[in-house]
Amino acid sequence: MRAAFAGVIVIGTAVPALASCSGTPVTASAKPTARSIAPATASTRPTAPVTTSAQSTAPVTASAKPTAQSTAPVIAPGRPGETARTLGPSEAATAAPAPSANAADVRFVQDMIVHHRQALEMSALAPTRAASDEVRRMAARIAGAQGPEIAAMIRWLQQQGQPIPGPHAQHDEQQDDMHHGMPGMATPEELAALRAAGGAGFDRLYLRLMVAHHMGAITMAAEEMEKGSHITIQEMAQDISVSQAAEVNRMRRIQASG
Repeated sequence: MRAAFAGVIVIGTAVPALASCSGTPVTASAKPTARSIAPATASTRPTAPVTTSAQSTAPVTASAKPTAQSTAPVIAPGRPGETARTLGPSEAATAAPAPSANAADVRFVQDMIVHHRQALEMSALAPTRAASDEVRRMAARIAGAQGPEIAAMIRWLQQQGQPIPGPHAQHDEQQDDMHHGMPGMATPEELAALRAAGGAGFDRLYLRLMVAHHMGAITMAAEEMEKGSHITIQEMAQDISVSQAAEVNRMRRIQASG
């Protein structure tokens, strides 16, 4: 009996299962039974040598690889909070993210670098101005996550041959059009107020501005997941959305307890 290969295709992943010809998966409890080729016992002697066909004795080489059947369903995982769904053949052909970048991917990465840099600028004030240990820890957590993300985004832009926003892009009038309208960005006046604040007043303003900042990043990530095409940037956008949503919830708990 030959083994048949069956699979369920998820976008970017095939989950194989080894099944019998009848379609029943082979489980660990399934034990082989004695066949006609079992060694002869003393009471039963074959009158002629028992041979197998050339087909059954042909060795399995490394190049013989199972392939997913064309009838396997294609499952598209949902975005955070959404359920997965099964795609039709025509929809599945274009559903997987592409390895190449489009304009939305580049714009998202360039904007998110600037967006993250402002979060680092705000969080750098907390160690000397915050009254709450929770706020200081929150600021350290944000800086620890977004610093490496900036470095990864810069590397990606370099690989794509795309311009990298300067370190002062958020204050540079020449680049204002490039990054105009990013949601959640604090205004120059709000940043000045944060620098001037201290103690409990700093805590309240920092949390208010950073919650808005995070919500803006989540909005930007959702737009990238809708319009982008590069699989690496799509995954990055989803990671940012999930991690910053968790941080928003944590900051709101700190606000409620203050």
